Amino acid sequence: MMDYSKVLTQRIQNVPPSGIRKYFDLLDSMEGGISLGIGEPDFPTPWHIRNAGIQSLEKGFTKYTPNAGLSDLRKAISEYMKRRFDLEYAPMGQILVTVGGSEGLDLALRCIVEAGDEVIVPTPSFVCYGPLTTMTHGVPVLVETKAENDFRLTADELRAAITPKTKAVVLPFPNNPTGGIMGKEDMQALAQVLRGTNIMVIADEIYAELTYGQKHFSFANIPDMYERTIVVNGFSKAYSMTGWRMGIVCGPKEIIGAMTKLHQYGIMSAPTTSQYAAIEAMRNGDEDIEHMREEYDSRRRFMLDGFHKLGLECFEPKGAFYMFPCIRSTGLTSEQFCEQLIREEKVAVIPGSAFGPGGEGFVRACYAASMQNLAEALRRIERFVSRHK
Repeated sequence: MMDYSKVLTQRIQNVPPSGIRKYFDLLDSMEGGISLGIGEPDFPTPWHIRNAGIQSLEKGFTKYTPNAGLSDLRKAISEYMKRRFDLEYAPMGQILVTVGGSEGLDLALRCIVEAGDEVIVPTPSFVCYGPLTTMTHGVPVLVETKAENDFRLTADELRAAITPKTKAVVLPFPNNPTGGIMGKEDMQALAQVLRGTNIMVIADEIYAELTYGQKHFSFANIPDMYERTIVVNGFSKAYSMTGWRMGIVCGPKEIIGAMTKLHQYGIMSAPTTSQYAAIEAMRNGDEDIEHMREEYDSRRRFMLDGFHKLGLECFEPKGAFYMFPCIRSTGLTSEQFCEQLIREEKVAVIPGSAFGPGGEGFVRACYAASMQNLAEALRRIERFVSRHK
């Protein structure tokens, strides 16, 4: 009989399963459940984008594309990055189309991290950065951000985490799960710490289009930081294209060249149909973004008011589509709160502890859901909280 503990690498055996998935599995077996767990837009992909994909199939565009992506798509991405974020990237050599932003993050880490290199990851943050670093033989260094700082990474926190082994810093802003953002002054303070080093920055900007009250500022917008920044973005959140699996990586040509080389061996190219849909999104999707962002903003304000009325402290998120209320007043841990809430009231939220240090005592609630479901979820959470005061 095979002993798979001796077949599988120790690294993958040591990687814990996602702390998110089990809540989806629990809810899936219940009737009348409401999910505020999955970080996915509830809007369908806009019709004109879907239609572009359909037309590409009707025209028989079903072959491989260039490894880096269709040239028309890379041109459209270049124009989009300039138009939306004032960032200039050449279509040839500085842009890579990936299978979702997740592949972009994986490629970036695998191309720059050697065994023993350290990657600084602010937490709470999305669950993939640490495990992906571990699989490169790197060492994730988790830096706990604080609610009193609106979960921003401070210059002092960054400086304290840097060692001679530091190879990269992940900047996951706007942030999942907290909804925190980093403004221009915040980024400039971090840049001051990194000047004179060879430390790279992986800027996960998948929620860059979803900010409320101020425009997203990229670390790459700082002129002398441009050369050390790998910008990872995608179509999933801004255009509600999660299932199309389309990502964008922009950066220095030397870095993108290396990532493209690895991409061509592992993936070949992103899905052809999805690339044709993405061209339409890049060229004609600005109004879709504005519409969805306005809707999310209404839901954001509704949920923030709702949590405050429940007596759950919650800082105002300025990006993405998540609330991160503090649940310590219930006397429950994050996991206890989520497990009991789903069993007693059939509402799924995610324990903050799933997102790393600093998340305990909080839960993540996604407000990319209908107002009807959000209102009903708040009513059920109110019943639950009243029993645990």
